[in-house]
Amino acid sequence: MIDLTITSPPYDDLRNYKGFTFPFNDIANELYRITKPGGVVVWVVNDATIQGSESGTSFKQALYFREVGFNLHDTMIFKKRNPIPQIYRKRYNNEFEFMFVLSKGQVKTHNPIMVDCAHAGLELNGTTYKNYSKNDQTREKLANPVKDKKIKGNIWEYVVGKRQEDQEAKGHPAPFPCELVRDHVKSWSNKGDLIFDPMCGSGTTCRVANELERAYIGIDISPDYVALAKQRIVNNEYQSRLSFVD
Repeated sequence: MIDLTITSPPYDDLRNYKGFTFPFNDIANELYRITKPGGVVVWVVNDATIQGSESGTSFKQALYFREVGFNLHDTMIFKKRNPIPQIYRKRYNNEFEFMFVLSKGQVKTHNPIMVDCAHAGLELNGTTYKNYSKNDQTREKLANPVKDKKIKGNIWEYVVGKRQEDQEAKGHPAPFPCELVRDHVKSWSNKGDLIFDPMCGSGTTCRVANELERAYIGIDISPDYVALAKQRIVNNEYQSRLSFVD
């Protein structure tokens, strides 16, 4: 059974994936079947714009995941620091993708990423924050002084394709950054857990899982992408945990 899946599907035919089809409903149902209770699926997805309208595929997929039994634990944003400039079509340049965090029941593992507080150590004078309770919203006092660290927000920003570790994936049309996968692996799993990518493409999920001392399974229908993924993993320094099945 799988502890954590991190994957990005070939959504809305925005890229050429060598002509292979994408049976979303079958994949969603199988992901629910093989995920451990408390396990997580991170589904990175976006929408095409067709005849002036976004397709809404991302939302349809998130809702279907709920139909098969997953909780929509969090809707996160992958913000690109270097988005590809687009031809002006009376809309703003797209700079993000969705990262739907889906859970099978209540999330078992969460190792939150902590960031510095902007006003660490500041002595407050009567400042309050809103408590989003189920019924009435109340205001309570903040920690005084302000803490040094806080849990990171759910908009994560990355440079795409510029780092050396991401340059290795140039043979694939749409790899996501290693750092994105690294943050999710650290957040939703522990050492020794099993990480899965059913559309592993250039092998980024497997490469990072291996680096962070997790077991991993990667699947791809394209022999070319399988070869690329294998090479990327072999080339990193954590070779002792490698195993391939053709």
